[in-house]
Amino acid sequence: MSIQAFRRKSFAAAVTFIAAASALVAACSQAPTIPASEQPLSKDTLSMLGRKGMDVSAPIFVRIFKEESELEVWKLRNDGRYYHFKTYPICNWSGKLGPKMRQGDKQAPEGFYAITTDQLNPNSKFHLAFNLGYPNSYDKSKYRTGRHLMVHGDCKSAGCYAMTDALIEEIYALSREALRGGQREFNVHAFPFRMTDEKLARHRKSKWYRFWRTMKQGYDYFEVHRIPPTVTVCERRYVVDVVLPEGRQVNPTARCPRFRRQRLTPFAPHPEEMQIASERITVPGPKMRRFATTAPKTFPADARQSLPPAAALGFNSQ
Repeated sequence: MSIQAFRRKSFAAAVTFIAAASALVAACSQAPTIPASEQPLSKDTLSMLGRKGMDVSAPIFVRIFKEESELEVWKLRNDGRYYHFKTYPICNWSGKLGPKMRQGDKQAPEGFYAITTDQLNPNSKFHLAFNLGYPNSYDKSKYRTGRHLMVHGDCKSAGCYAMTDALIEEIYALSREALRGGQREFNVHAFPFRMTDEKLARHRKSKWYRFWRTMKQGYDYFEVHRIPPTVTVCERRYVVDVVLPEGRQVNPTARCPRFRRQRLTPFAPHPEEMQIASERITVPGPKMRRFATTAPKTFPADARQSLPPAAALGFNSQ
């Protein structure tokens, strides 16, 4: 072998060795990929939690409004009341106003639901998800059918509430941290619309009017007290704001037992807390559905809704 050929071969071997060594170093130094379900909350989100005096692991409460295509997350503060954290746009939902009735009707549920750790789905084909728990005891008492009704990502819906992937990551992380922090379950109240007197009156001829009046009890209770009401089911109807009998199971189809009502003072934040108590932060994003009656394809991403004043309590209808 000539000296020149030997030099060329040695140079090629050296280049190959350096490339292999560089690849090995890069592979060893590369951080492991964090799955979407374990992504930490962003610095901006953590900063906002801190500014609002909210602990990352504190309990949460979620409200969904179909007609407005909005999902709210509320967080518990040290005074024992829930404060608004963010309102997120629901990218898409299917069906129309009214509860889900049967498997395959592609209707998004309405009602009072509770989410446990087992209902979180880190491996959803729609990025991330949590199962609403439909059918709950009320739905079952009405012989309603269906399964796998979720809040998830991917902006596609066939009976679910679909967010964008980026937004479901934050909502999922808030849910995950609250459940890991000790919250046994968090409530999700799925409403047809913001349950103001005016909007309910607009739907007084709907076949769901009586059902929505009961839903409004839960809406009004939270508006007044900033604590989610205790909800049970008996006589095939929701009963809102009760103290459940200790150690006694309530039969969803049987006659309602004698309940005690909770006695809570209305929410009255300290003057220094008024700004946090009244602040509403709305996240921009797409809304494929605005009104169930017209269902336009797009909706301005910066649209904002202010919370209405609390209405009076006291309905007894189903």
